Amino acid sequence: MSDYKNELCKVESELSLVEVELQELLERQSSLVNRRAELKLILEQNELDNQQNKHIKWEGTDFPWTAELDNKLKSVFKLNELRSMQRQTMNATLAKEDCLLIMPTGGGKSLCFQLPAVISKGLTLVISPLVSLMEDQQMALELLKIPSAIFTSATSKEEAKHIQEDMVTTKGHLKLLYVTPEKLAKSKRFMNRLEKSYAVNHLTRIVIDEVHCCSQWGHDFRPDYKFLGILKRQFPNAPILGLTATATINVLEDVKKILNIPRALLFRASFNRPNLFYEVQEKPATQKDTMDKIFHLINKRFRGQSGIIYCFSRKDSEEVATDLKSRGIKAGCYHADMTAQSRSAVHRKWLSGDVQVVVATVAFGMGIDKPDVRFVIHHSISKSIENLYQESGRAGRDGQRSDCIVLYRLADVTRQSSMVFTEQTGLPNLYGIVQYCIDVAKCRRSLIARHFGEVWESAQCDKMCDHCDRAQCQVKVKDVTHYCKDLISILDAAAATQQRVTSAKLLDAWYGRGPAGVKVKSIAAPSLAKDQAERILAQLLVEGYLREDFHFTAYSTICYIIPGPKAKLLHNGGVKVAINFVQACDQSSKKIVKDGSAAPSSNTSHGVKHKNISETSNVKVQKNKLNSKGTTSKSPVTRDSSALLTNSKLATEKLMLDQHSGPAKPSETHSMTDIEFNFDDEDGSKERVRKITSQAEILKSDQIRKTGEANPASKRGHSYEDGVASKKLKLISKSSSDSEDDLKDSIVISEDDDFVP
Repeated sequence: MSDYKNELCKVESELSLVEVELQELLERQSSLVNRRAELKLILEQNELDNQQNKHIKWEGTDFPWTAELDNKLKSVFKLNELRSMQRQTMNATLAKEDCLLIMPTGGGKSLCFQLPAVISKGLTLVISPLVSLMEDQQMALELLKIPSAIFTSATSKEEAKHIQEDMVTTKGHLKLLYVTPEKLAKSKRFMNRLEKSYAVNHLTRIVIDEVHCCSQWGHDFRPDYKFLGILKRQFPNAPILGLTATATINVLEDVKKILNIPRALLFRASFNRPNLFYEVQEKPATQKDTMDKIFHLINKRFRGQSGIIYCFSRKDSEEVATDLKSRGIKAGCYHADMTAQSRSAVHRKWLSGDVQVVVATVAFGMGIDKPDVRFVIHHSISKSIENLYQESGRAGRDGQRSDCIVLYRLADVTRQSSMVFTEQTGLPNLYGIVQYCIDVAKCRRSLIARHFGEVWESAQCDKMCDHCDRAQCQVKVKDVTHYCKDLISILDAAAATQQRVTSAKLLDAWYGRGPAGVKVKSIAAPSLAKDQAERILAQLLVEGYLREDFHFTAYSTICYIIPGPKAKLLHNGGVKVAINFVQACDQSSKKIVKDGSAAPSSNTSHGVKHKNISETSNVKVQKNKLNSKGTTSKSPVTRDSSALLTNSKLATEKLMLDQHSGPAKPSETHSMTDIEFNFDDEDGSKERVRKITSQAEILKSDQIRKTGEANPASKRGHSYEDGVASKKLKLISKSSSDSEDDLKDSIVISEDDDFVP
């Protein structure tokens, strides 16, 4: 019997190892499949480039139509030169080649088909997803005296008759006809007219705007776009030009298959918008603190400047707009539930400057063309990097510096995931933007470039993202495997008592709070600030050690957390989980200005520096030398900061201090731990002030306890003589208005190397 038991143990042990190896192989397979697709696309593009080098230089100026194209560019469109990839695209479509153009928002995609339409005989059919976008373009064309029309279900019978007559005669005056994909998919009569137009050689080309909508891999899939695959079969000699600002490798391959244009020329302008500053900031836990942060950004950093705030829901957009208006900001709300007249009124007021900020859902999207938008703030994260890129791209179309800020918090991830999990690529796309937000070191542009399959060096960023712009920081890789095991043990305990756990409840249980059936007594609360704990949880979701589990109620979808497909690997001990943390930053290049915030770098146009999500500690800890008078070589706290501390009414609830040795002798100089206070004007976080205030009170009380008097130098540097460095100082404080979640935040200042400040 014992032999069987021993063999069973060996078999189970071997099976565990096989499971680890299988999981690793599956991950490797997935990575190789993705890389294969990337390499195929690169090889195809290289082959295409070689063919072009041998035969046609699409950027050339020796085509039969070049003179007329340059003439109409100046005489009709009032432009002196073309931008990157515009001439190549125009030459290719005029040569009747199928093309795909990927160009950033504001890069000039519309001109790539409007100018060829002007110099070509016949009709250019433009398929666009939004009527408002078509109306904007038609108004612009009318000002340029270019004949165009929109044909939708709202078109009057008389106008529809004129349009359809114009389509089938070679003497027609229309140059551009705008329709929605729904019109093509649902109107057999219109398709019949297109066939007649093609038969008399009047259908010159077909343009598909926002072509990524064809693909279910895209971030904005629309079923009616699938119908467009019939166009190449019905009109084989009419070249197709597909336009998009955002398309990954998978999307491009899918679009080619759907539209039946496998050999389409690909023109890709760089994704980079050099005038856009990308930034992620930590979103406060409460709506009030969040609105304080947004108000300070608008009122100081972007005072009097035009901008957009994107919100998760219609309710959020209304609440944010109402709050801003109550604070004196000229804000307008925009979402799909509003009437067309109301939305149009807000849009017009914003364009004219009567409204400074539009607070909107994604309904305020395609076709927004205001050149002087100085900021785009995401009140909640977008559902994908493509969405973020496209929405933030509405800033800075005039080429001037503009800021794109994401307010990130874990709670918003579950809100988004409950909306997108039914989509084929909903969760992978969402986790892509989560990874973008929680990364503490990489250049934001390099993360975006990798997503779109473009090679990018961080040095090219030119300090135009929060990571590249900050002081030099040491990034330390920390093994957090034990934390991961603790979280999975909590989930296992909850499952054993048939309890479901949300991300908030999981964090509560981790810190030793919440229902008894969820807490595990053997698990110690982590010595982590709340934002660090949330980042670990988010990383585990992204990497598959945890998984979101969705359940429907009568009124909502609830997202619970359960062990993911890779959770078993942790129990088997086959893998280690590591996460980057910012260890320390070199502040030597940063000057402390009067308000206590770090002075901006030379290329920063604003007067303050902002706390971002990658700064993993609210209180910066550094080593300083004290002289016999108790002063330090630099004074990290200004009098303004001291006044803020003095006036604070927040109280310390719990205090734990290790015993220190007596005061230093006057002749001695000791190394000790000092707190550097660095207040950001635009960070209105009450919680941060509470922590710093409580910390200052502790230092002061400790000084009085040991010496009998307050250190006179504390007003300058908040330093105190300690003789021997404190081994560990732990503080948990709570104001009368703090919520239960706020109790999760704690400061731990430690000399232990395992602690990450």
